Amino acid sequence: MTGAASYRALLRTPGAAAFFVPTAGGRVGIAMTSLSIVWLVRDATGSYATAGLVTGAFAVADAVVGPQVGRLIDRFGQARVLLPGAVVHAVAVGALVAGAAGHAPAWLLAVAGALVGASLPQLSAVALARWSALLDGGRRAALPSAYALESLSNSVAYLVGPALVSAIAAAGRPVLGTLTAAALVVAGGSLLGLQRRTAPPVVATDGRHRSHHRRALRRPGFLLLVGVNTAIGGFFGTMSIAVTAFAVERGAPELAAVLFAASNGTGLVAVLLYGLRPWPVPPRTQLALAGAALGLGALPLAAGGLAGVAAGVQG
Repeated sequence: MTGAASYRALLRTPGAAAFFVPTAGGRVGIAMTSLSIVWLVRDATGSYATAGLVTGAFAVADAVVGPQVGRLIDRFGQARVLLPGAVVHAVAVGALVAGAAGHAPAWLLAVAGALVGASLPQLSAVALARWSALLDGGRRAALPSAYALESLSNSVAYLVGPALVSAIAAAGRPVLGTLTAAALVVAGGSLLGLQRRTAPPVVATDGRHRSHHRRALRRPGFLLLVGVNTAIGGFFGTMSIAVTAFAVERGAPELAAVLFAASNGTGLVAVLLYGLRPWPVPPRTQLALAGAALGLGALPLAAGGLAGVAAGVQG
């Protein structure tokens, strides 16, 4: 079976397309949201500092509240959390837009931005949980390909979303960009919440189960994954700043966009190829090999120069 046929077979699994499509659309909205806030607040206040403050409040709230929302979903089910959450997100975005239009003080805009982040639905985690419940028993071997499909969808969203919201804002319609992002997020979260057929069943937990879950978060394997992902996030965050500075120092800031587009394109191809076939090595070994390849691929960055940076960002 070819890779394309494999992905088509996954989406033909009963119920799969019904939650994959709204999740994909919602992801585009999520990818637009942070940048749309920058455009919105900068246009309303004329200050990048205020835009950064509001966007920072959004990001912190999303990071802090997201896991708590996940716990609520585990306890009460996806529909009972996603549907009210979509309403709260719509209200929060409306409050931010109204505050920006009314020239509200920076602290009040930051509060509204935090509410937008706190109400952002965790669509990726919800979709992964659905794949895990859907591909049970003898279909378990297809789960890595399903996760690769989700990662591919996420990568496409972060290519399309920022470009879309930037185009809308550059045309002088930053409010429209923010509202478009919110519409995609609310529609994606609501449609996903309404798809009860593929939602994982809620498992009742007692005190012993909760204690077991807390202990699981302290296991060496989990802590290792946290450390690895933190390091990878730090690498990509640092690389974004370094590549941008490299382009600006050479008087060609537009070069940064070209380099990032090439890097994202390489990532899309890598994800696509990963999901084409089953891999004979266990996930632990795959993670180690991928980390080593990432480190080796970044070595050309140390050489400097356009060729070294271009090669490094592809790593």
